[in-house]
Amino acid sequence: MKSVAIIDYGMGNLHSASKAVEHVAPDMRVHVTDNEAIIREADRVILPGVGAMRDCMAEIRRQGVDALVKDLVVEGRPLLGICVGMQALMARSEENNGVDGIGLFPSEVRFFGTHLKDEQGERLKVPHMGWNQVWQTQDHPMWHDIDDGERFYFVHSYYAEAEGNPDIAGRTHYGVDLAAAVARNNVFATQFHPEKSHRAGLQLLKNFVQWSGQ
Repeated sequence: MKSVAIIDYGMGNLHSASKAVEHVAPDMRVHVTDNEAIIREADRVILPGVGAMRDCMAEIRRQGVDALVKDLVVEGRPLLGICVGMQALMARSEENNGVDGIGLFPSEVRFFGTHLKDEQGERLKVPHMGWNQVWQTQDHPMWHDIDDGERFYFVHSYYAEAEGNPDIAGRTHYGVDLAAAVARNNVFATQFHPEKSHRAGLQLLKNFVQWSGQ
């Protein structure tokens, strides 16, 4: 039986993510685990994340998840990053006075700021919390059967820039253009929470468990 490993390093939205994957992949074994051997044996791996980047990266490094993730990527294993899990894959974040990420993507993660406004000049709340349209910028297998402009659920105060981002796979707008998703080789990562995004989110997770990583 094929398997999906959701990496448990103490900083992820593990229950809802695992239940969503179990729903779309009833024929696959879903492991929520910090066991390196189980993660290395899994056919696909998810790196979740919630909370402060400093705390997430401290646990990722303490538990050796950064080195493990790099190994999996070199091996060609399909990897999905979610929310802070996506931000952790970047080079660096402005959060907590600056935190280095795993560095699979060269982009930096920026703070929205305290004076974010919409097109009408109205103040936007930070964190960005709610549903936003995502416009697909790559023809990628992970977008299969998902309409361009579909809405996904976001909760975040920091974002990866869209402008000049060589790996952007989807963009959204909240005061600024931001990367809703990035992709490179066998890695796909989303700023939004697919496990909280109803039909479109479940479709993306279904695409992930069927994706070969190419």
